[in-house]
Order: sequence, then structure tokens, then C-alpha cells
Amino acid sequence: MSQLHSAFTLFVSLLVEAMPFLMLGVILSSVLLVWVDERQLIQRFPKNPLLGAFMGSCIGFLFPVCECGNVPVARRFMLQGLPTSVAVGFLLSAPALNPVVIWSTWIAFRGQPEIVLYRMLGSLAIATIVGTVFSIQSDPKVLLQPKLAQRLKFVQSVNQNQTAVASVSPLLQSGTFFLGGQQAAPLEAVAAAQMVAAAPVPDQRFRDRLDALITNITVELRELGAVLIFGSAIAALIQVFVPREVVLSLGQGTVTSIVAMMLLAAIVSICSTVDSFFALSFASTFTTGSLLAFLIFGPMIDIKAIGLMLSIFKPRFILYLFLLAGQLTFLFALGYSYFL
Repeated sequence: MSQLHSAFTLFVSLLVEAMPFLMLGVILSSVLLVWVDERQLIQRFPKNPLLGAFMGSCIGFLFPVCECGNVPVARRFMLQGLPTSVAVGFLLSAPALNPVVIWSTWIAFRGQPEIVLYRMLGSLAIATIVGTVFSIQSDPKVLLQPKLAQRLKFVQSVNQNQTAVASVSPLLQSGTFFLGGQQAAPLEAVAAAQMVAAAPVPDQRFRDRLDALITNITVELRELGAVLIFGSAIAALIQVFVPREVVLSLGQGTVTSIVAMMLLAAIVSICSTVDSFFALSFASTFTTGSLLAFLIFGPMIDIKAIGLMLSIFKPRFILYLFLLAGQLTFLFALGYSYFL
């Protein structure tokens, strides 16, 4: 009974910790939908996959979101037609490269500034490499969940045939879909339809966009909030019923300590804004390379984040993402341990 009580306490704490950042990410995502012209956004990104992945990774410096808030923003990038390399680069880098996390890491490891530097460099390099690798898939709809792939297909068709969309009069239904005639159109069509419709009175345009903003926030919170609750419940159960000593017992050698801290990062699912203080508690028993592995891998892949990623990508894609990011993090931490 005490274990169930502990699991519930952890579950609530994970939700309280993650929900504000999920809300922030949803708001940023909705602003991108309503007030940003995706055509201009796409044109500003380089066509080269490597440069696109690098630019997408660097955007993380501008968005104060953790591994919960980055998912809705990355999903919006995909729906606006940005290359997969940009979305994946942002998805992996934003939780570790945003200003709040950099500041908290500096506070925790003030006596070891190299940890702050190598966390930033490692996160940026790994996100760029992984984003470049997945850019090989030219059609992003293959990687997406069927529902999201249908939305992307609709948005692409809207951008290709704007005149046809302008002739459709959307009707709001249940805050989730807009209906034009007998054909259901996803919420993402609002921004495209507004761009091509006849320009209304400025005040009316602002009210329409504000209504679309509020509606989209409600929809995304309903979709992603349910996933976050499920992922937090799984993370809490694993933390309680899988003894932490099993993971920590692996941390005796250089290689095993890196593996142990990566596993611990995935299990505890702690927010990247405070994970540096959690890692600091292991500084006396684990190597610096393993601490770096924890600080780099945790914000990219943890159980809570995987649940949110399933709202965007197919499970097979997330498995490849997990393996590739894990291997690169391991190699980076191992190289730091032996050469720096």
C-alpha cells in the first residue's frame, strides 16, 4: 500500500512539474498556427538537410520549453511543412539548450563550467546529427501518426490550392474540426483559410485569430494532456517498483556508469529545468562523463517524453530515435571520459 502511495505522489509531482511547460509549449504552438505565415517560415530555412537540422537545433535557444513543451511546438513545425530535420533537431535540442536550463545547469555546477559547455555542445551536435539522418526520409507523412499525417496532407493541399480553400465557408464544430460542406477539415486549416480569405476589418480579424488561438490551445491541451497523464503514470510506477539500486549498482566502471546514468535519466523522467540539481547529487559517486550522459540523454528521451512523442510519430520512428540518440550520447560521454 505504501508503494502505491509513493507512486501516486510521484505521479502528481511529475504532472505538477510538467504541466506548466506543456501549457507554454501549447501556447507557442498555437501562436505559430495563427500568427505566423508558414510559407515565409519555410522559405527562411536552408534547404540543405545538415544546415536545416543545425538551424532547427539552434532554435531551442529561443524557446524556454522543456521535454514536455517542445512536443507541441515540434508538431506545429511538422504541420507547417518545415523539413523533418528541423522538427527533429528542435525536438531533441530545445529541452537542454533553452535559457532556463542553461542557467540552472550553471547554478548547479558553478565549480565545473565545462559541464555546462559540453552539455550544450553535446546536445547541439547530437540533435543536428539525428535530424540530418532522419531527413533522408523525404515524405514526413510516413513517420507520423495517421491522424497527424492526414492533417499534414490537408494543409499541403491547402497551400497548393488556396483559391479552392477560400471558397469554403468553415463552420466550427466541437472545437476540434472545421467543416466545409460535407468534408471535415482539421483545425490547422484555420490559419491557411484566413490567409487566403478576403481581408476583413482589422478588429474582426484580430477577434477571429484570438478565437482560433483559444480553440487550438483547448484542443492541444486535451490531446497532449491525456498523453502526459498516461506517461507520468508509467514513469511513477517504474520509479517505485524498479529499485534504483539496480541501476546504481552498474555505476562502478567508466562504461557501466554511463549506461546506468542514461537508464536513470530515462526512468526518473525529471524535468530538464531541474535535472542538473538531481545529477549533482551523484557527483561524488559517478564519473563526470556519466553525469554528462544523464544531462544530455534525459531531456531528449525519457518515458514521459516518449508518451508525448507518440502523439506525433509512429512507435518505430521513436524506437530509431531512441537508439540513435542513445548511441551518440554514449559515444560522446565515453569520449569525454577518456580524452578530456
